[in-house]
Amino acid sequence: MTKPRKGQFTGMLDRDEFHLRFHGAFGHPAFEKIQQALASVEEVAWDTYINEGKTARTEKAGSGFADPDYDLSVEWRETRDRLLAAEARQKDANTRSRVLLICGADRNDGTCPGEMSKTFRLTQTAREVLEAQQIDADVLDLSRLISDYDWHIHPCKGCVSTAMPLCHWPCSCYPNHGLRQTNDWMGEIYEKWVSAHAVIILTPVYWYQSPSALKLMIDRLVCADGGNPDPTTTSGKDAEKAKALELKGWSYPKHLAGRVYGLVVHGDVAGIEGSRRALSDWLDWMGLVDAGVQSRLDRYIGYYESYAQSHEALDRDAAMQEEVRNVARAVSNAVAESRANRLSIPDADLKRPRPK
Repeated sequence: MTKPRKGQFTGMLDRDEFHLRFHGAFGHPAFEKIQQALASVEEVAWDTYINEGKTARTEKAGSGFADPDYDLSVEWRETRDRLLAAEARQKDANTRSRVLLICGADRNDGTCPGEMSKTFRLTQTAREVLEAQQIDADVLDLSRLISDYDWHIHPCKGCVSTAMPLCHWPCSCYPNHGLRQTNDWMGEIYEKWVSAHAVIILTPVYWYQSPSALKLMIDRLVCADGGNPDPTTTSGKDAEKAKALELKGWSYPKHLAGRVYGLVVHGDVAGIEGSRRALSDWLDWMGLVDAGVQSRLDRYIGYYESYAQSHEALDRDAAMQEEVRNVARAVSNAVAESRANRLSIPDADLKRPRPK
């Protein structure tokens, strides 16, 4: 019952194809003068790839893990330790309230679009409200993926669909040095989510859906909902062990539950309600708590007007700007109630008959 199904993977690249892939990153003429140095780097990269050298450094897991003798990734452990420290700070009643503001648009003026996003402007509007109420506002601008050098949110590999315990909290799929899947932003992003008492996601609609960077982050947060905090229980990525562990009974721990959330979804023609509902459903599923009806906003900016003048349309829409301020105010009020243990969550103590 726990035997993994096989047959989809097409196999490792041969040496010639690897050569082409490797040099695809160095096609600029400026690299022509260092071909000998690149050839040396390529040999190391090939050896790491063909020998499946995912992890750079390991050390014995030690006490606190199911298998103390397991060779645990040092990079994963460092991220895990930062999350534990962040969780302790978040639960400390003496710390200031902290709200994570997520700017979900892919656009900024540092690359091809040549202009900031309206979402970024709305994010700053919410930030001003929170900071005026002595709340720490931590802005996560996901558009950095298009303008920062070699910066990534790598895709979710779907480990959870093999077995929930194979999906580790935090994600252990990256970095994968053998596949050059490095410079992954999610370690920092996990820490931001854990540190926050509330999250406000502000996003446009791209083709009826969330923008690419936002969706990448959402998928990589699957480990926050049911993820396994001890990779030694599955000997890393042993699918058969993970299946057996789930079938014994898995608790599906919700690592971000109880935090407050707000949403601002905007568009120009269609898709705002569906996108807002999808985001609300996702956040509800993870155990976050909305800050009320006015904290879940979907609005059009310049409905069917030109893209070229969309910022001017936002300038004119004073009501929209005030509604965004109300999202921030609602979240601020809910955070205060939550930290004082006054926020009503009527179903908080109910046991789910199907905890998946």
